[in-house]
Amino acid sequence: MMASFFDQFVSPSYLGIPLIAIAITLPWILYPSSSSRWLNNRLITLQEWFINQFTNQLMTPLNMGGHKWALLLTSLMIFLATTNMLGLLPYTFTPTTQLSLNLGLAVPLWLATVVIGMRNQPTIALGHLLPEGTPILLIPMLIIIETISLFIRPLALGVRLTANLTAGHLLIQLIATAVFVLLPMMPMVAILTAIVLFLLTLLEIAVAMIQAYVFVLLLSLYLQENI
Repeated sequence: MMASFFDQFVSPSYLGIPLIAIAITLPWILYPSSSSRWLNNRLITLQEWFINQFTNQLMTPLNMGGHKWALLLTSLMIFLATTNMLGLLPYTFTPTTQLSLNLGLAVPLWLATVVIGMRNQPTIALGHLLPEGTPILLIPMLIIIETISLFIRPLALGVRLTANLTAGHLLIQLIATAVFVLLPMMPMVAILTAIVLFLLTLLEIAVAMIQAYVFVLLLSLYLQENI
């Protein structure tokens, strides 16, 4: 029996090798690559349709300069969604429950959008720190507030993804433990609890995909402000 419910979020290792490295590389193995044939099988066709639909939806609000990010953002979306989904399987580890990994993805990408804005349109990028028509007395305070909000964006990206996945995994663990405890004492209550657990698992599948989409969508909005 686990000593703590939070033990499931500890990065495991085997023979001194951190398994988080294997978990990060695993999603790329699961997706088949397209062939040079005119017609592919149903799985590859469905995969290509989904990627095209997602890329079109994500890139439509951006101008041509932001379309260079299409491959990076689409790959990031597929990676996060797959990693989040695989973490719901039994005896697996979810790398995206680690704040260090999420910040490692959020900070460089956010910083890249800021650097692009400062390089291509520094006046507009700095203008975001001070809304138009601000009273003179409020200018110093608003600049400080907008600067703090700018630097807190990558932290919000990482914490949002970590908190949602951690809360869902903890809730599933708690309800599953309740099912095992109630089964010998109150079977009917245990069955009802198991139904709730099944519905919660479906909800967590949706949350895993939605949080990956939200992560990439917010990055595209930050990019839109700076191109």
